[in-house]
Amino acid sequence: MPEMIRDGEIVSNEWQRLDADSIAENGVPESGKVIVPLAVWQAKKEALKARGDIGVCLDPGEEPEALADDVSALPLVAINFPAFKDGRGYSYARELRTRFGFTGELRAVGDVLRDQLFYLWRVGFNAFEVRDDRDIQEALSGLKDYTVTYQGDVHDPRPIYRRA
Repeated sequence: MPEMIRDGEIVSNEWQRLDADSIAENGVPESGKVIVPLAVWQAKKEALKARGDIGVCLDPGEEPEALADDVSALPLVAINFPAFKDGRGYSYARELRTRFGFTGELRAVGDVLRDQLFYLWRVGFNAFEVRDDRDIQEALSGLKDYTVTYQGDVHDPRPIYRRA
């Protein structure tokens, strides 16, 4: 089973991310933890909601507002970073946590690199699928790059001068 980072630890990835093509060909498996694209979730929401082991993956351009009414039913939302330079997922994560109150696992997938992990954590991600060509142990250390921040974040919105 591939490894990933969740809540500051390296763990086995129990979830299988499916793409629209594999679902069109084989359907959604009847059991097991799976992550489906937003379009599949929207098309089959009522049937999938009852399972409790379905996550949804947002791609760039798919707004988190599409999940606003479903955040309490989802154990996991994955946000895809198809390229290092695409930062929309940072905004999506913050919006899911602060505006919509999502409390489940928020996972960064795709082109996820060590240098991003600390900043991804600050906007609300708690799980990371690091690229296969990168050392996951090295990536884990990226969560501890800084010990103090001036600005607030989703964990503590107060700036440093309000925390004393």
